[in-house]
Amino acid sequence: MEKKPNLFARIKDWFIDMKAEFKRVVWPSFSKVKKNTLTVILFVLAVGIVIWLLDWLFGLGMALLINR
Repeated sequence: MEKKPNLFARIKDWFIDMKAEFKRVVWPSFSKVKKNTLTVILFVLAVGIVIWLLDWLFGLGMALLINR
């Protein structure tokens, strides 16, 4: 039966593997990060405005139905 390495050996192996994985990561450039961040902010604002308008329209519709 194969014996498992002790806790410290497993932790050491985990850190070695993690370091190797970080070397393979392709990090985006700062300009790409800025562009993507701006895109996300604009999209969130647009969706928020659409939801606000729908809420306002449905509220107006409900008020008209209730006041009949």
